[in-house]
Amino acid sequence: MWRLSSKGASGFSSSSTAEEVTQGIDGSGLTAIVTGASSGIGTETVRVLALRGVHVVMAVRNMAACREVKKAIVKEIPNAKVQAMELDLSSLASVRKFASEFKSSGLPLNILINNAGIMATPFMLSKDNIELQFATNHIGHFLLTNLLLETMGKTARESSKEGRIVNVSSRRHQFSYPEGIRFDRINDQSGYNRFSAYGQSKLANVLHTNELARRLKEDGVDITANSVHPGAITTNLFRNISFFSGINSIPHFGAATTCYVALHPHVKGLTGSYFADSNVAQASSQAVNTELAQKLWDFSSDLIYRCSQNS
Repeated sequence: MWRLSSKGASGFSSSSTAEEVTQGIDGSGLTAIVTGASSGIGTETVRVLALRGVHVVMAVRNMAACREVKKAIVKEIPNAKVQAMELDLSSLASVRKFASEFKSSGLPLNILINNAGIMATPFMLSKDNIELQFATNHIGHFLLTNLLLETMGKTARESSKEGRIVNVSSRRHQFSYPEGIRFDRINDQSGYNRFSAYGQSKLANVLHTNELARRLKEDGVDITANSVHPGAITTNLFRNISFFSGINSIPHFGAATTCYVALHPHVKGLTGSYFADSNVAQASSQAVNTELAQKLWDFSSDLIYRCSQNS
């Protein structure tokens, strides 16, 4: 596929692959969690991190598919350190179970890549009675991140290496509902638009990232948080949209920005930024609204608390 692009300040562009943006980087000694690792961008992210020596925990809902992915990666990279753990981000109980099991493993955690997502689904509620796209794409990752922060902070202190959190958003964050986040109507089926709901969840990813970055900086914790647009490629995300069926997936490009932000030394110290095409990019005006970010943080915390009281 021919891709026309010009290089940005990083020296990379939309035509750069994940291998190219991490060329020469030694990730040995680092441990990463990648959610949604059993297909598309997630699989390529795991492969390239493993290629660079990172110990990768694949956090996945479909363990059978993940076993096949792991087998393929180890066949290509015999010394790859990859393991699978079950995680269903649409279930708060599953998120808590995963975090507990990971912490019990005693593994360090340098990098958390919140990559998993669903797109443009018909209106459905999660197991916790939250609109499914918002539950899976935002709330699950919000809780997962909070539960793993202590481990990441401990790893950063003991290793003297900056921890990195990468939230995979999308340019679709610009196309949420007019009000951005429908705080009072998250579960309103009558006004539901599957594309706007996806945009809302992706806007939430950027807002979560920015507020998290602010809090980590305020607390003096050596962990950065950045969001990324992965690139215009087709993955399993598009399974609910017939228009995209039959288009080839090219995750080598789609995973580039994620891998760049997770590993590249040029990103050291950068936090609360939004990246596209392996360069710092401009997010929407709603996405950089600090009051909206704080309101979403409080709303998400309250929602999770209410769900836990009802379970």
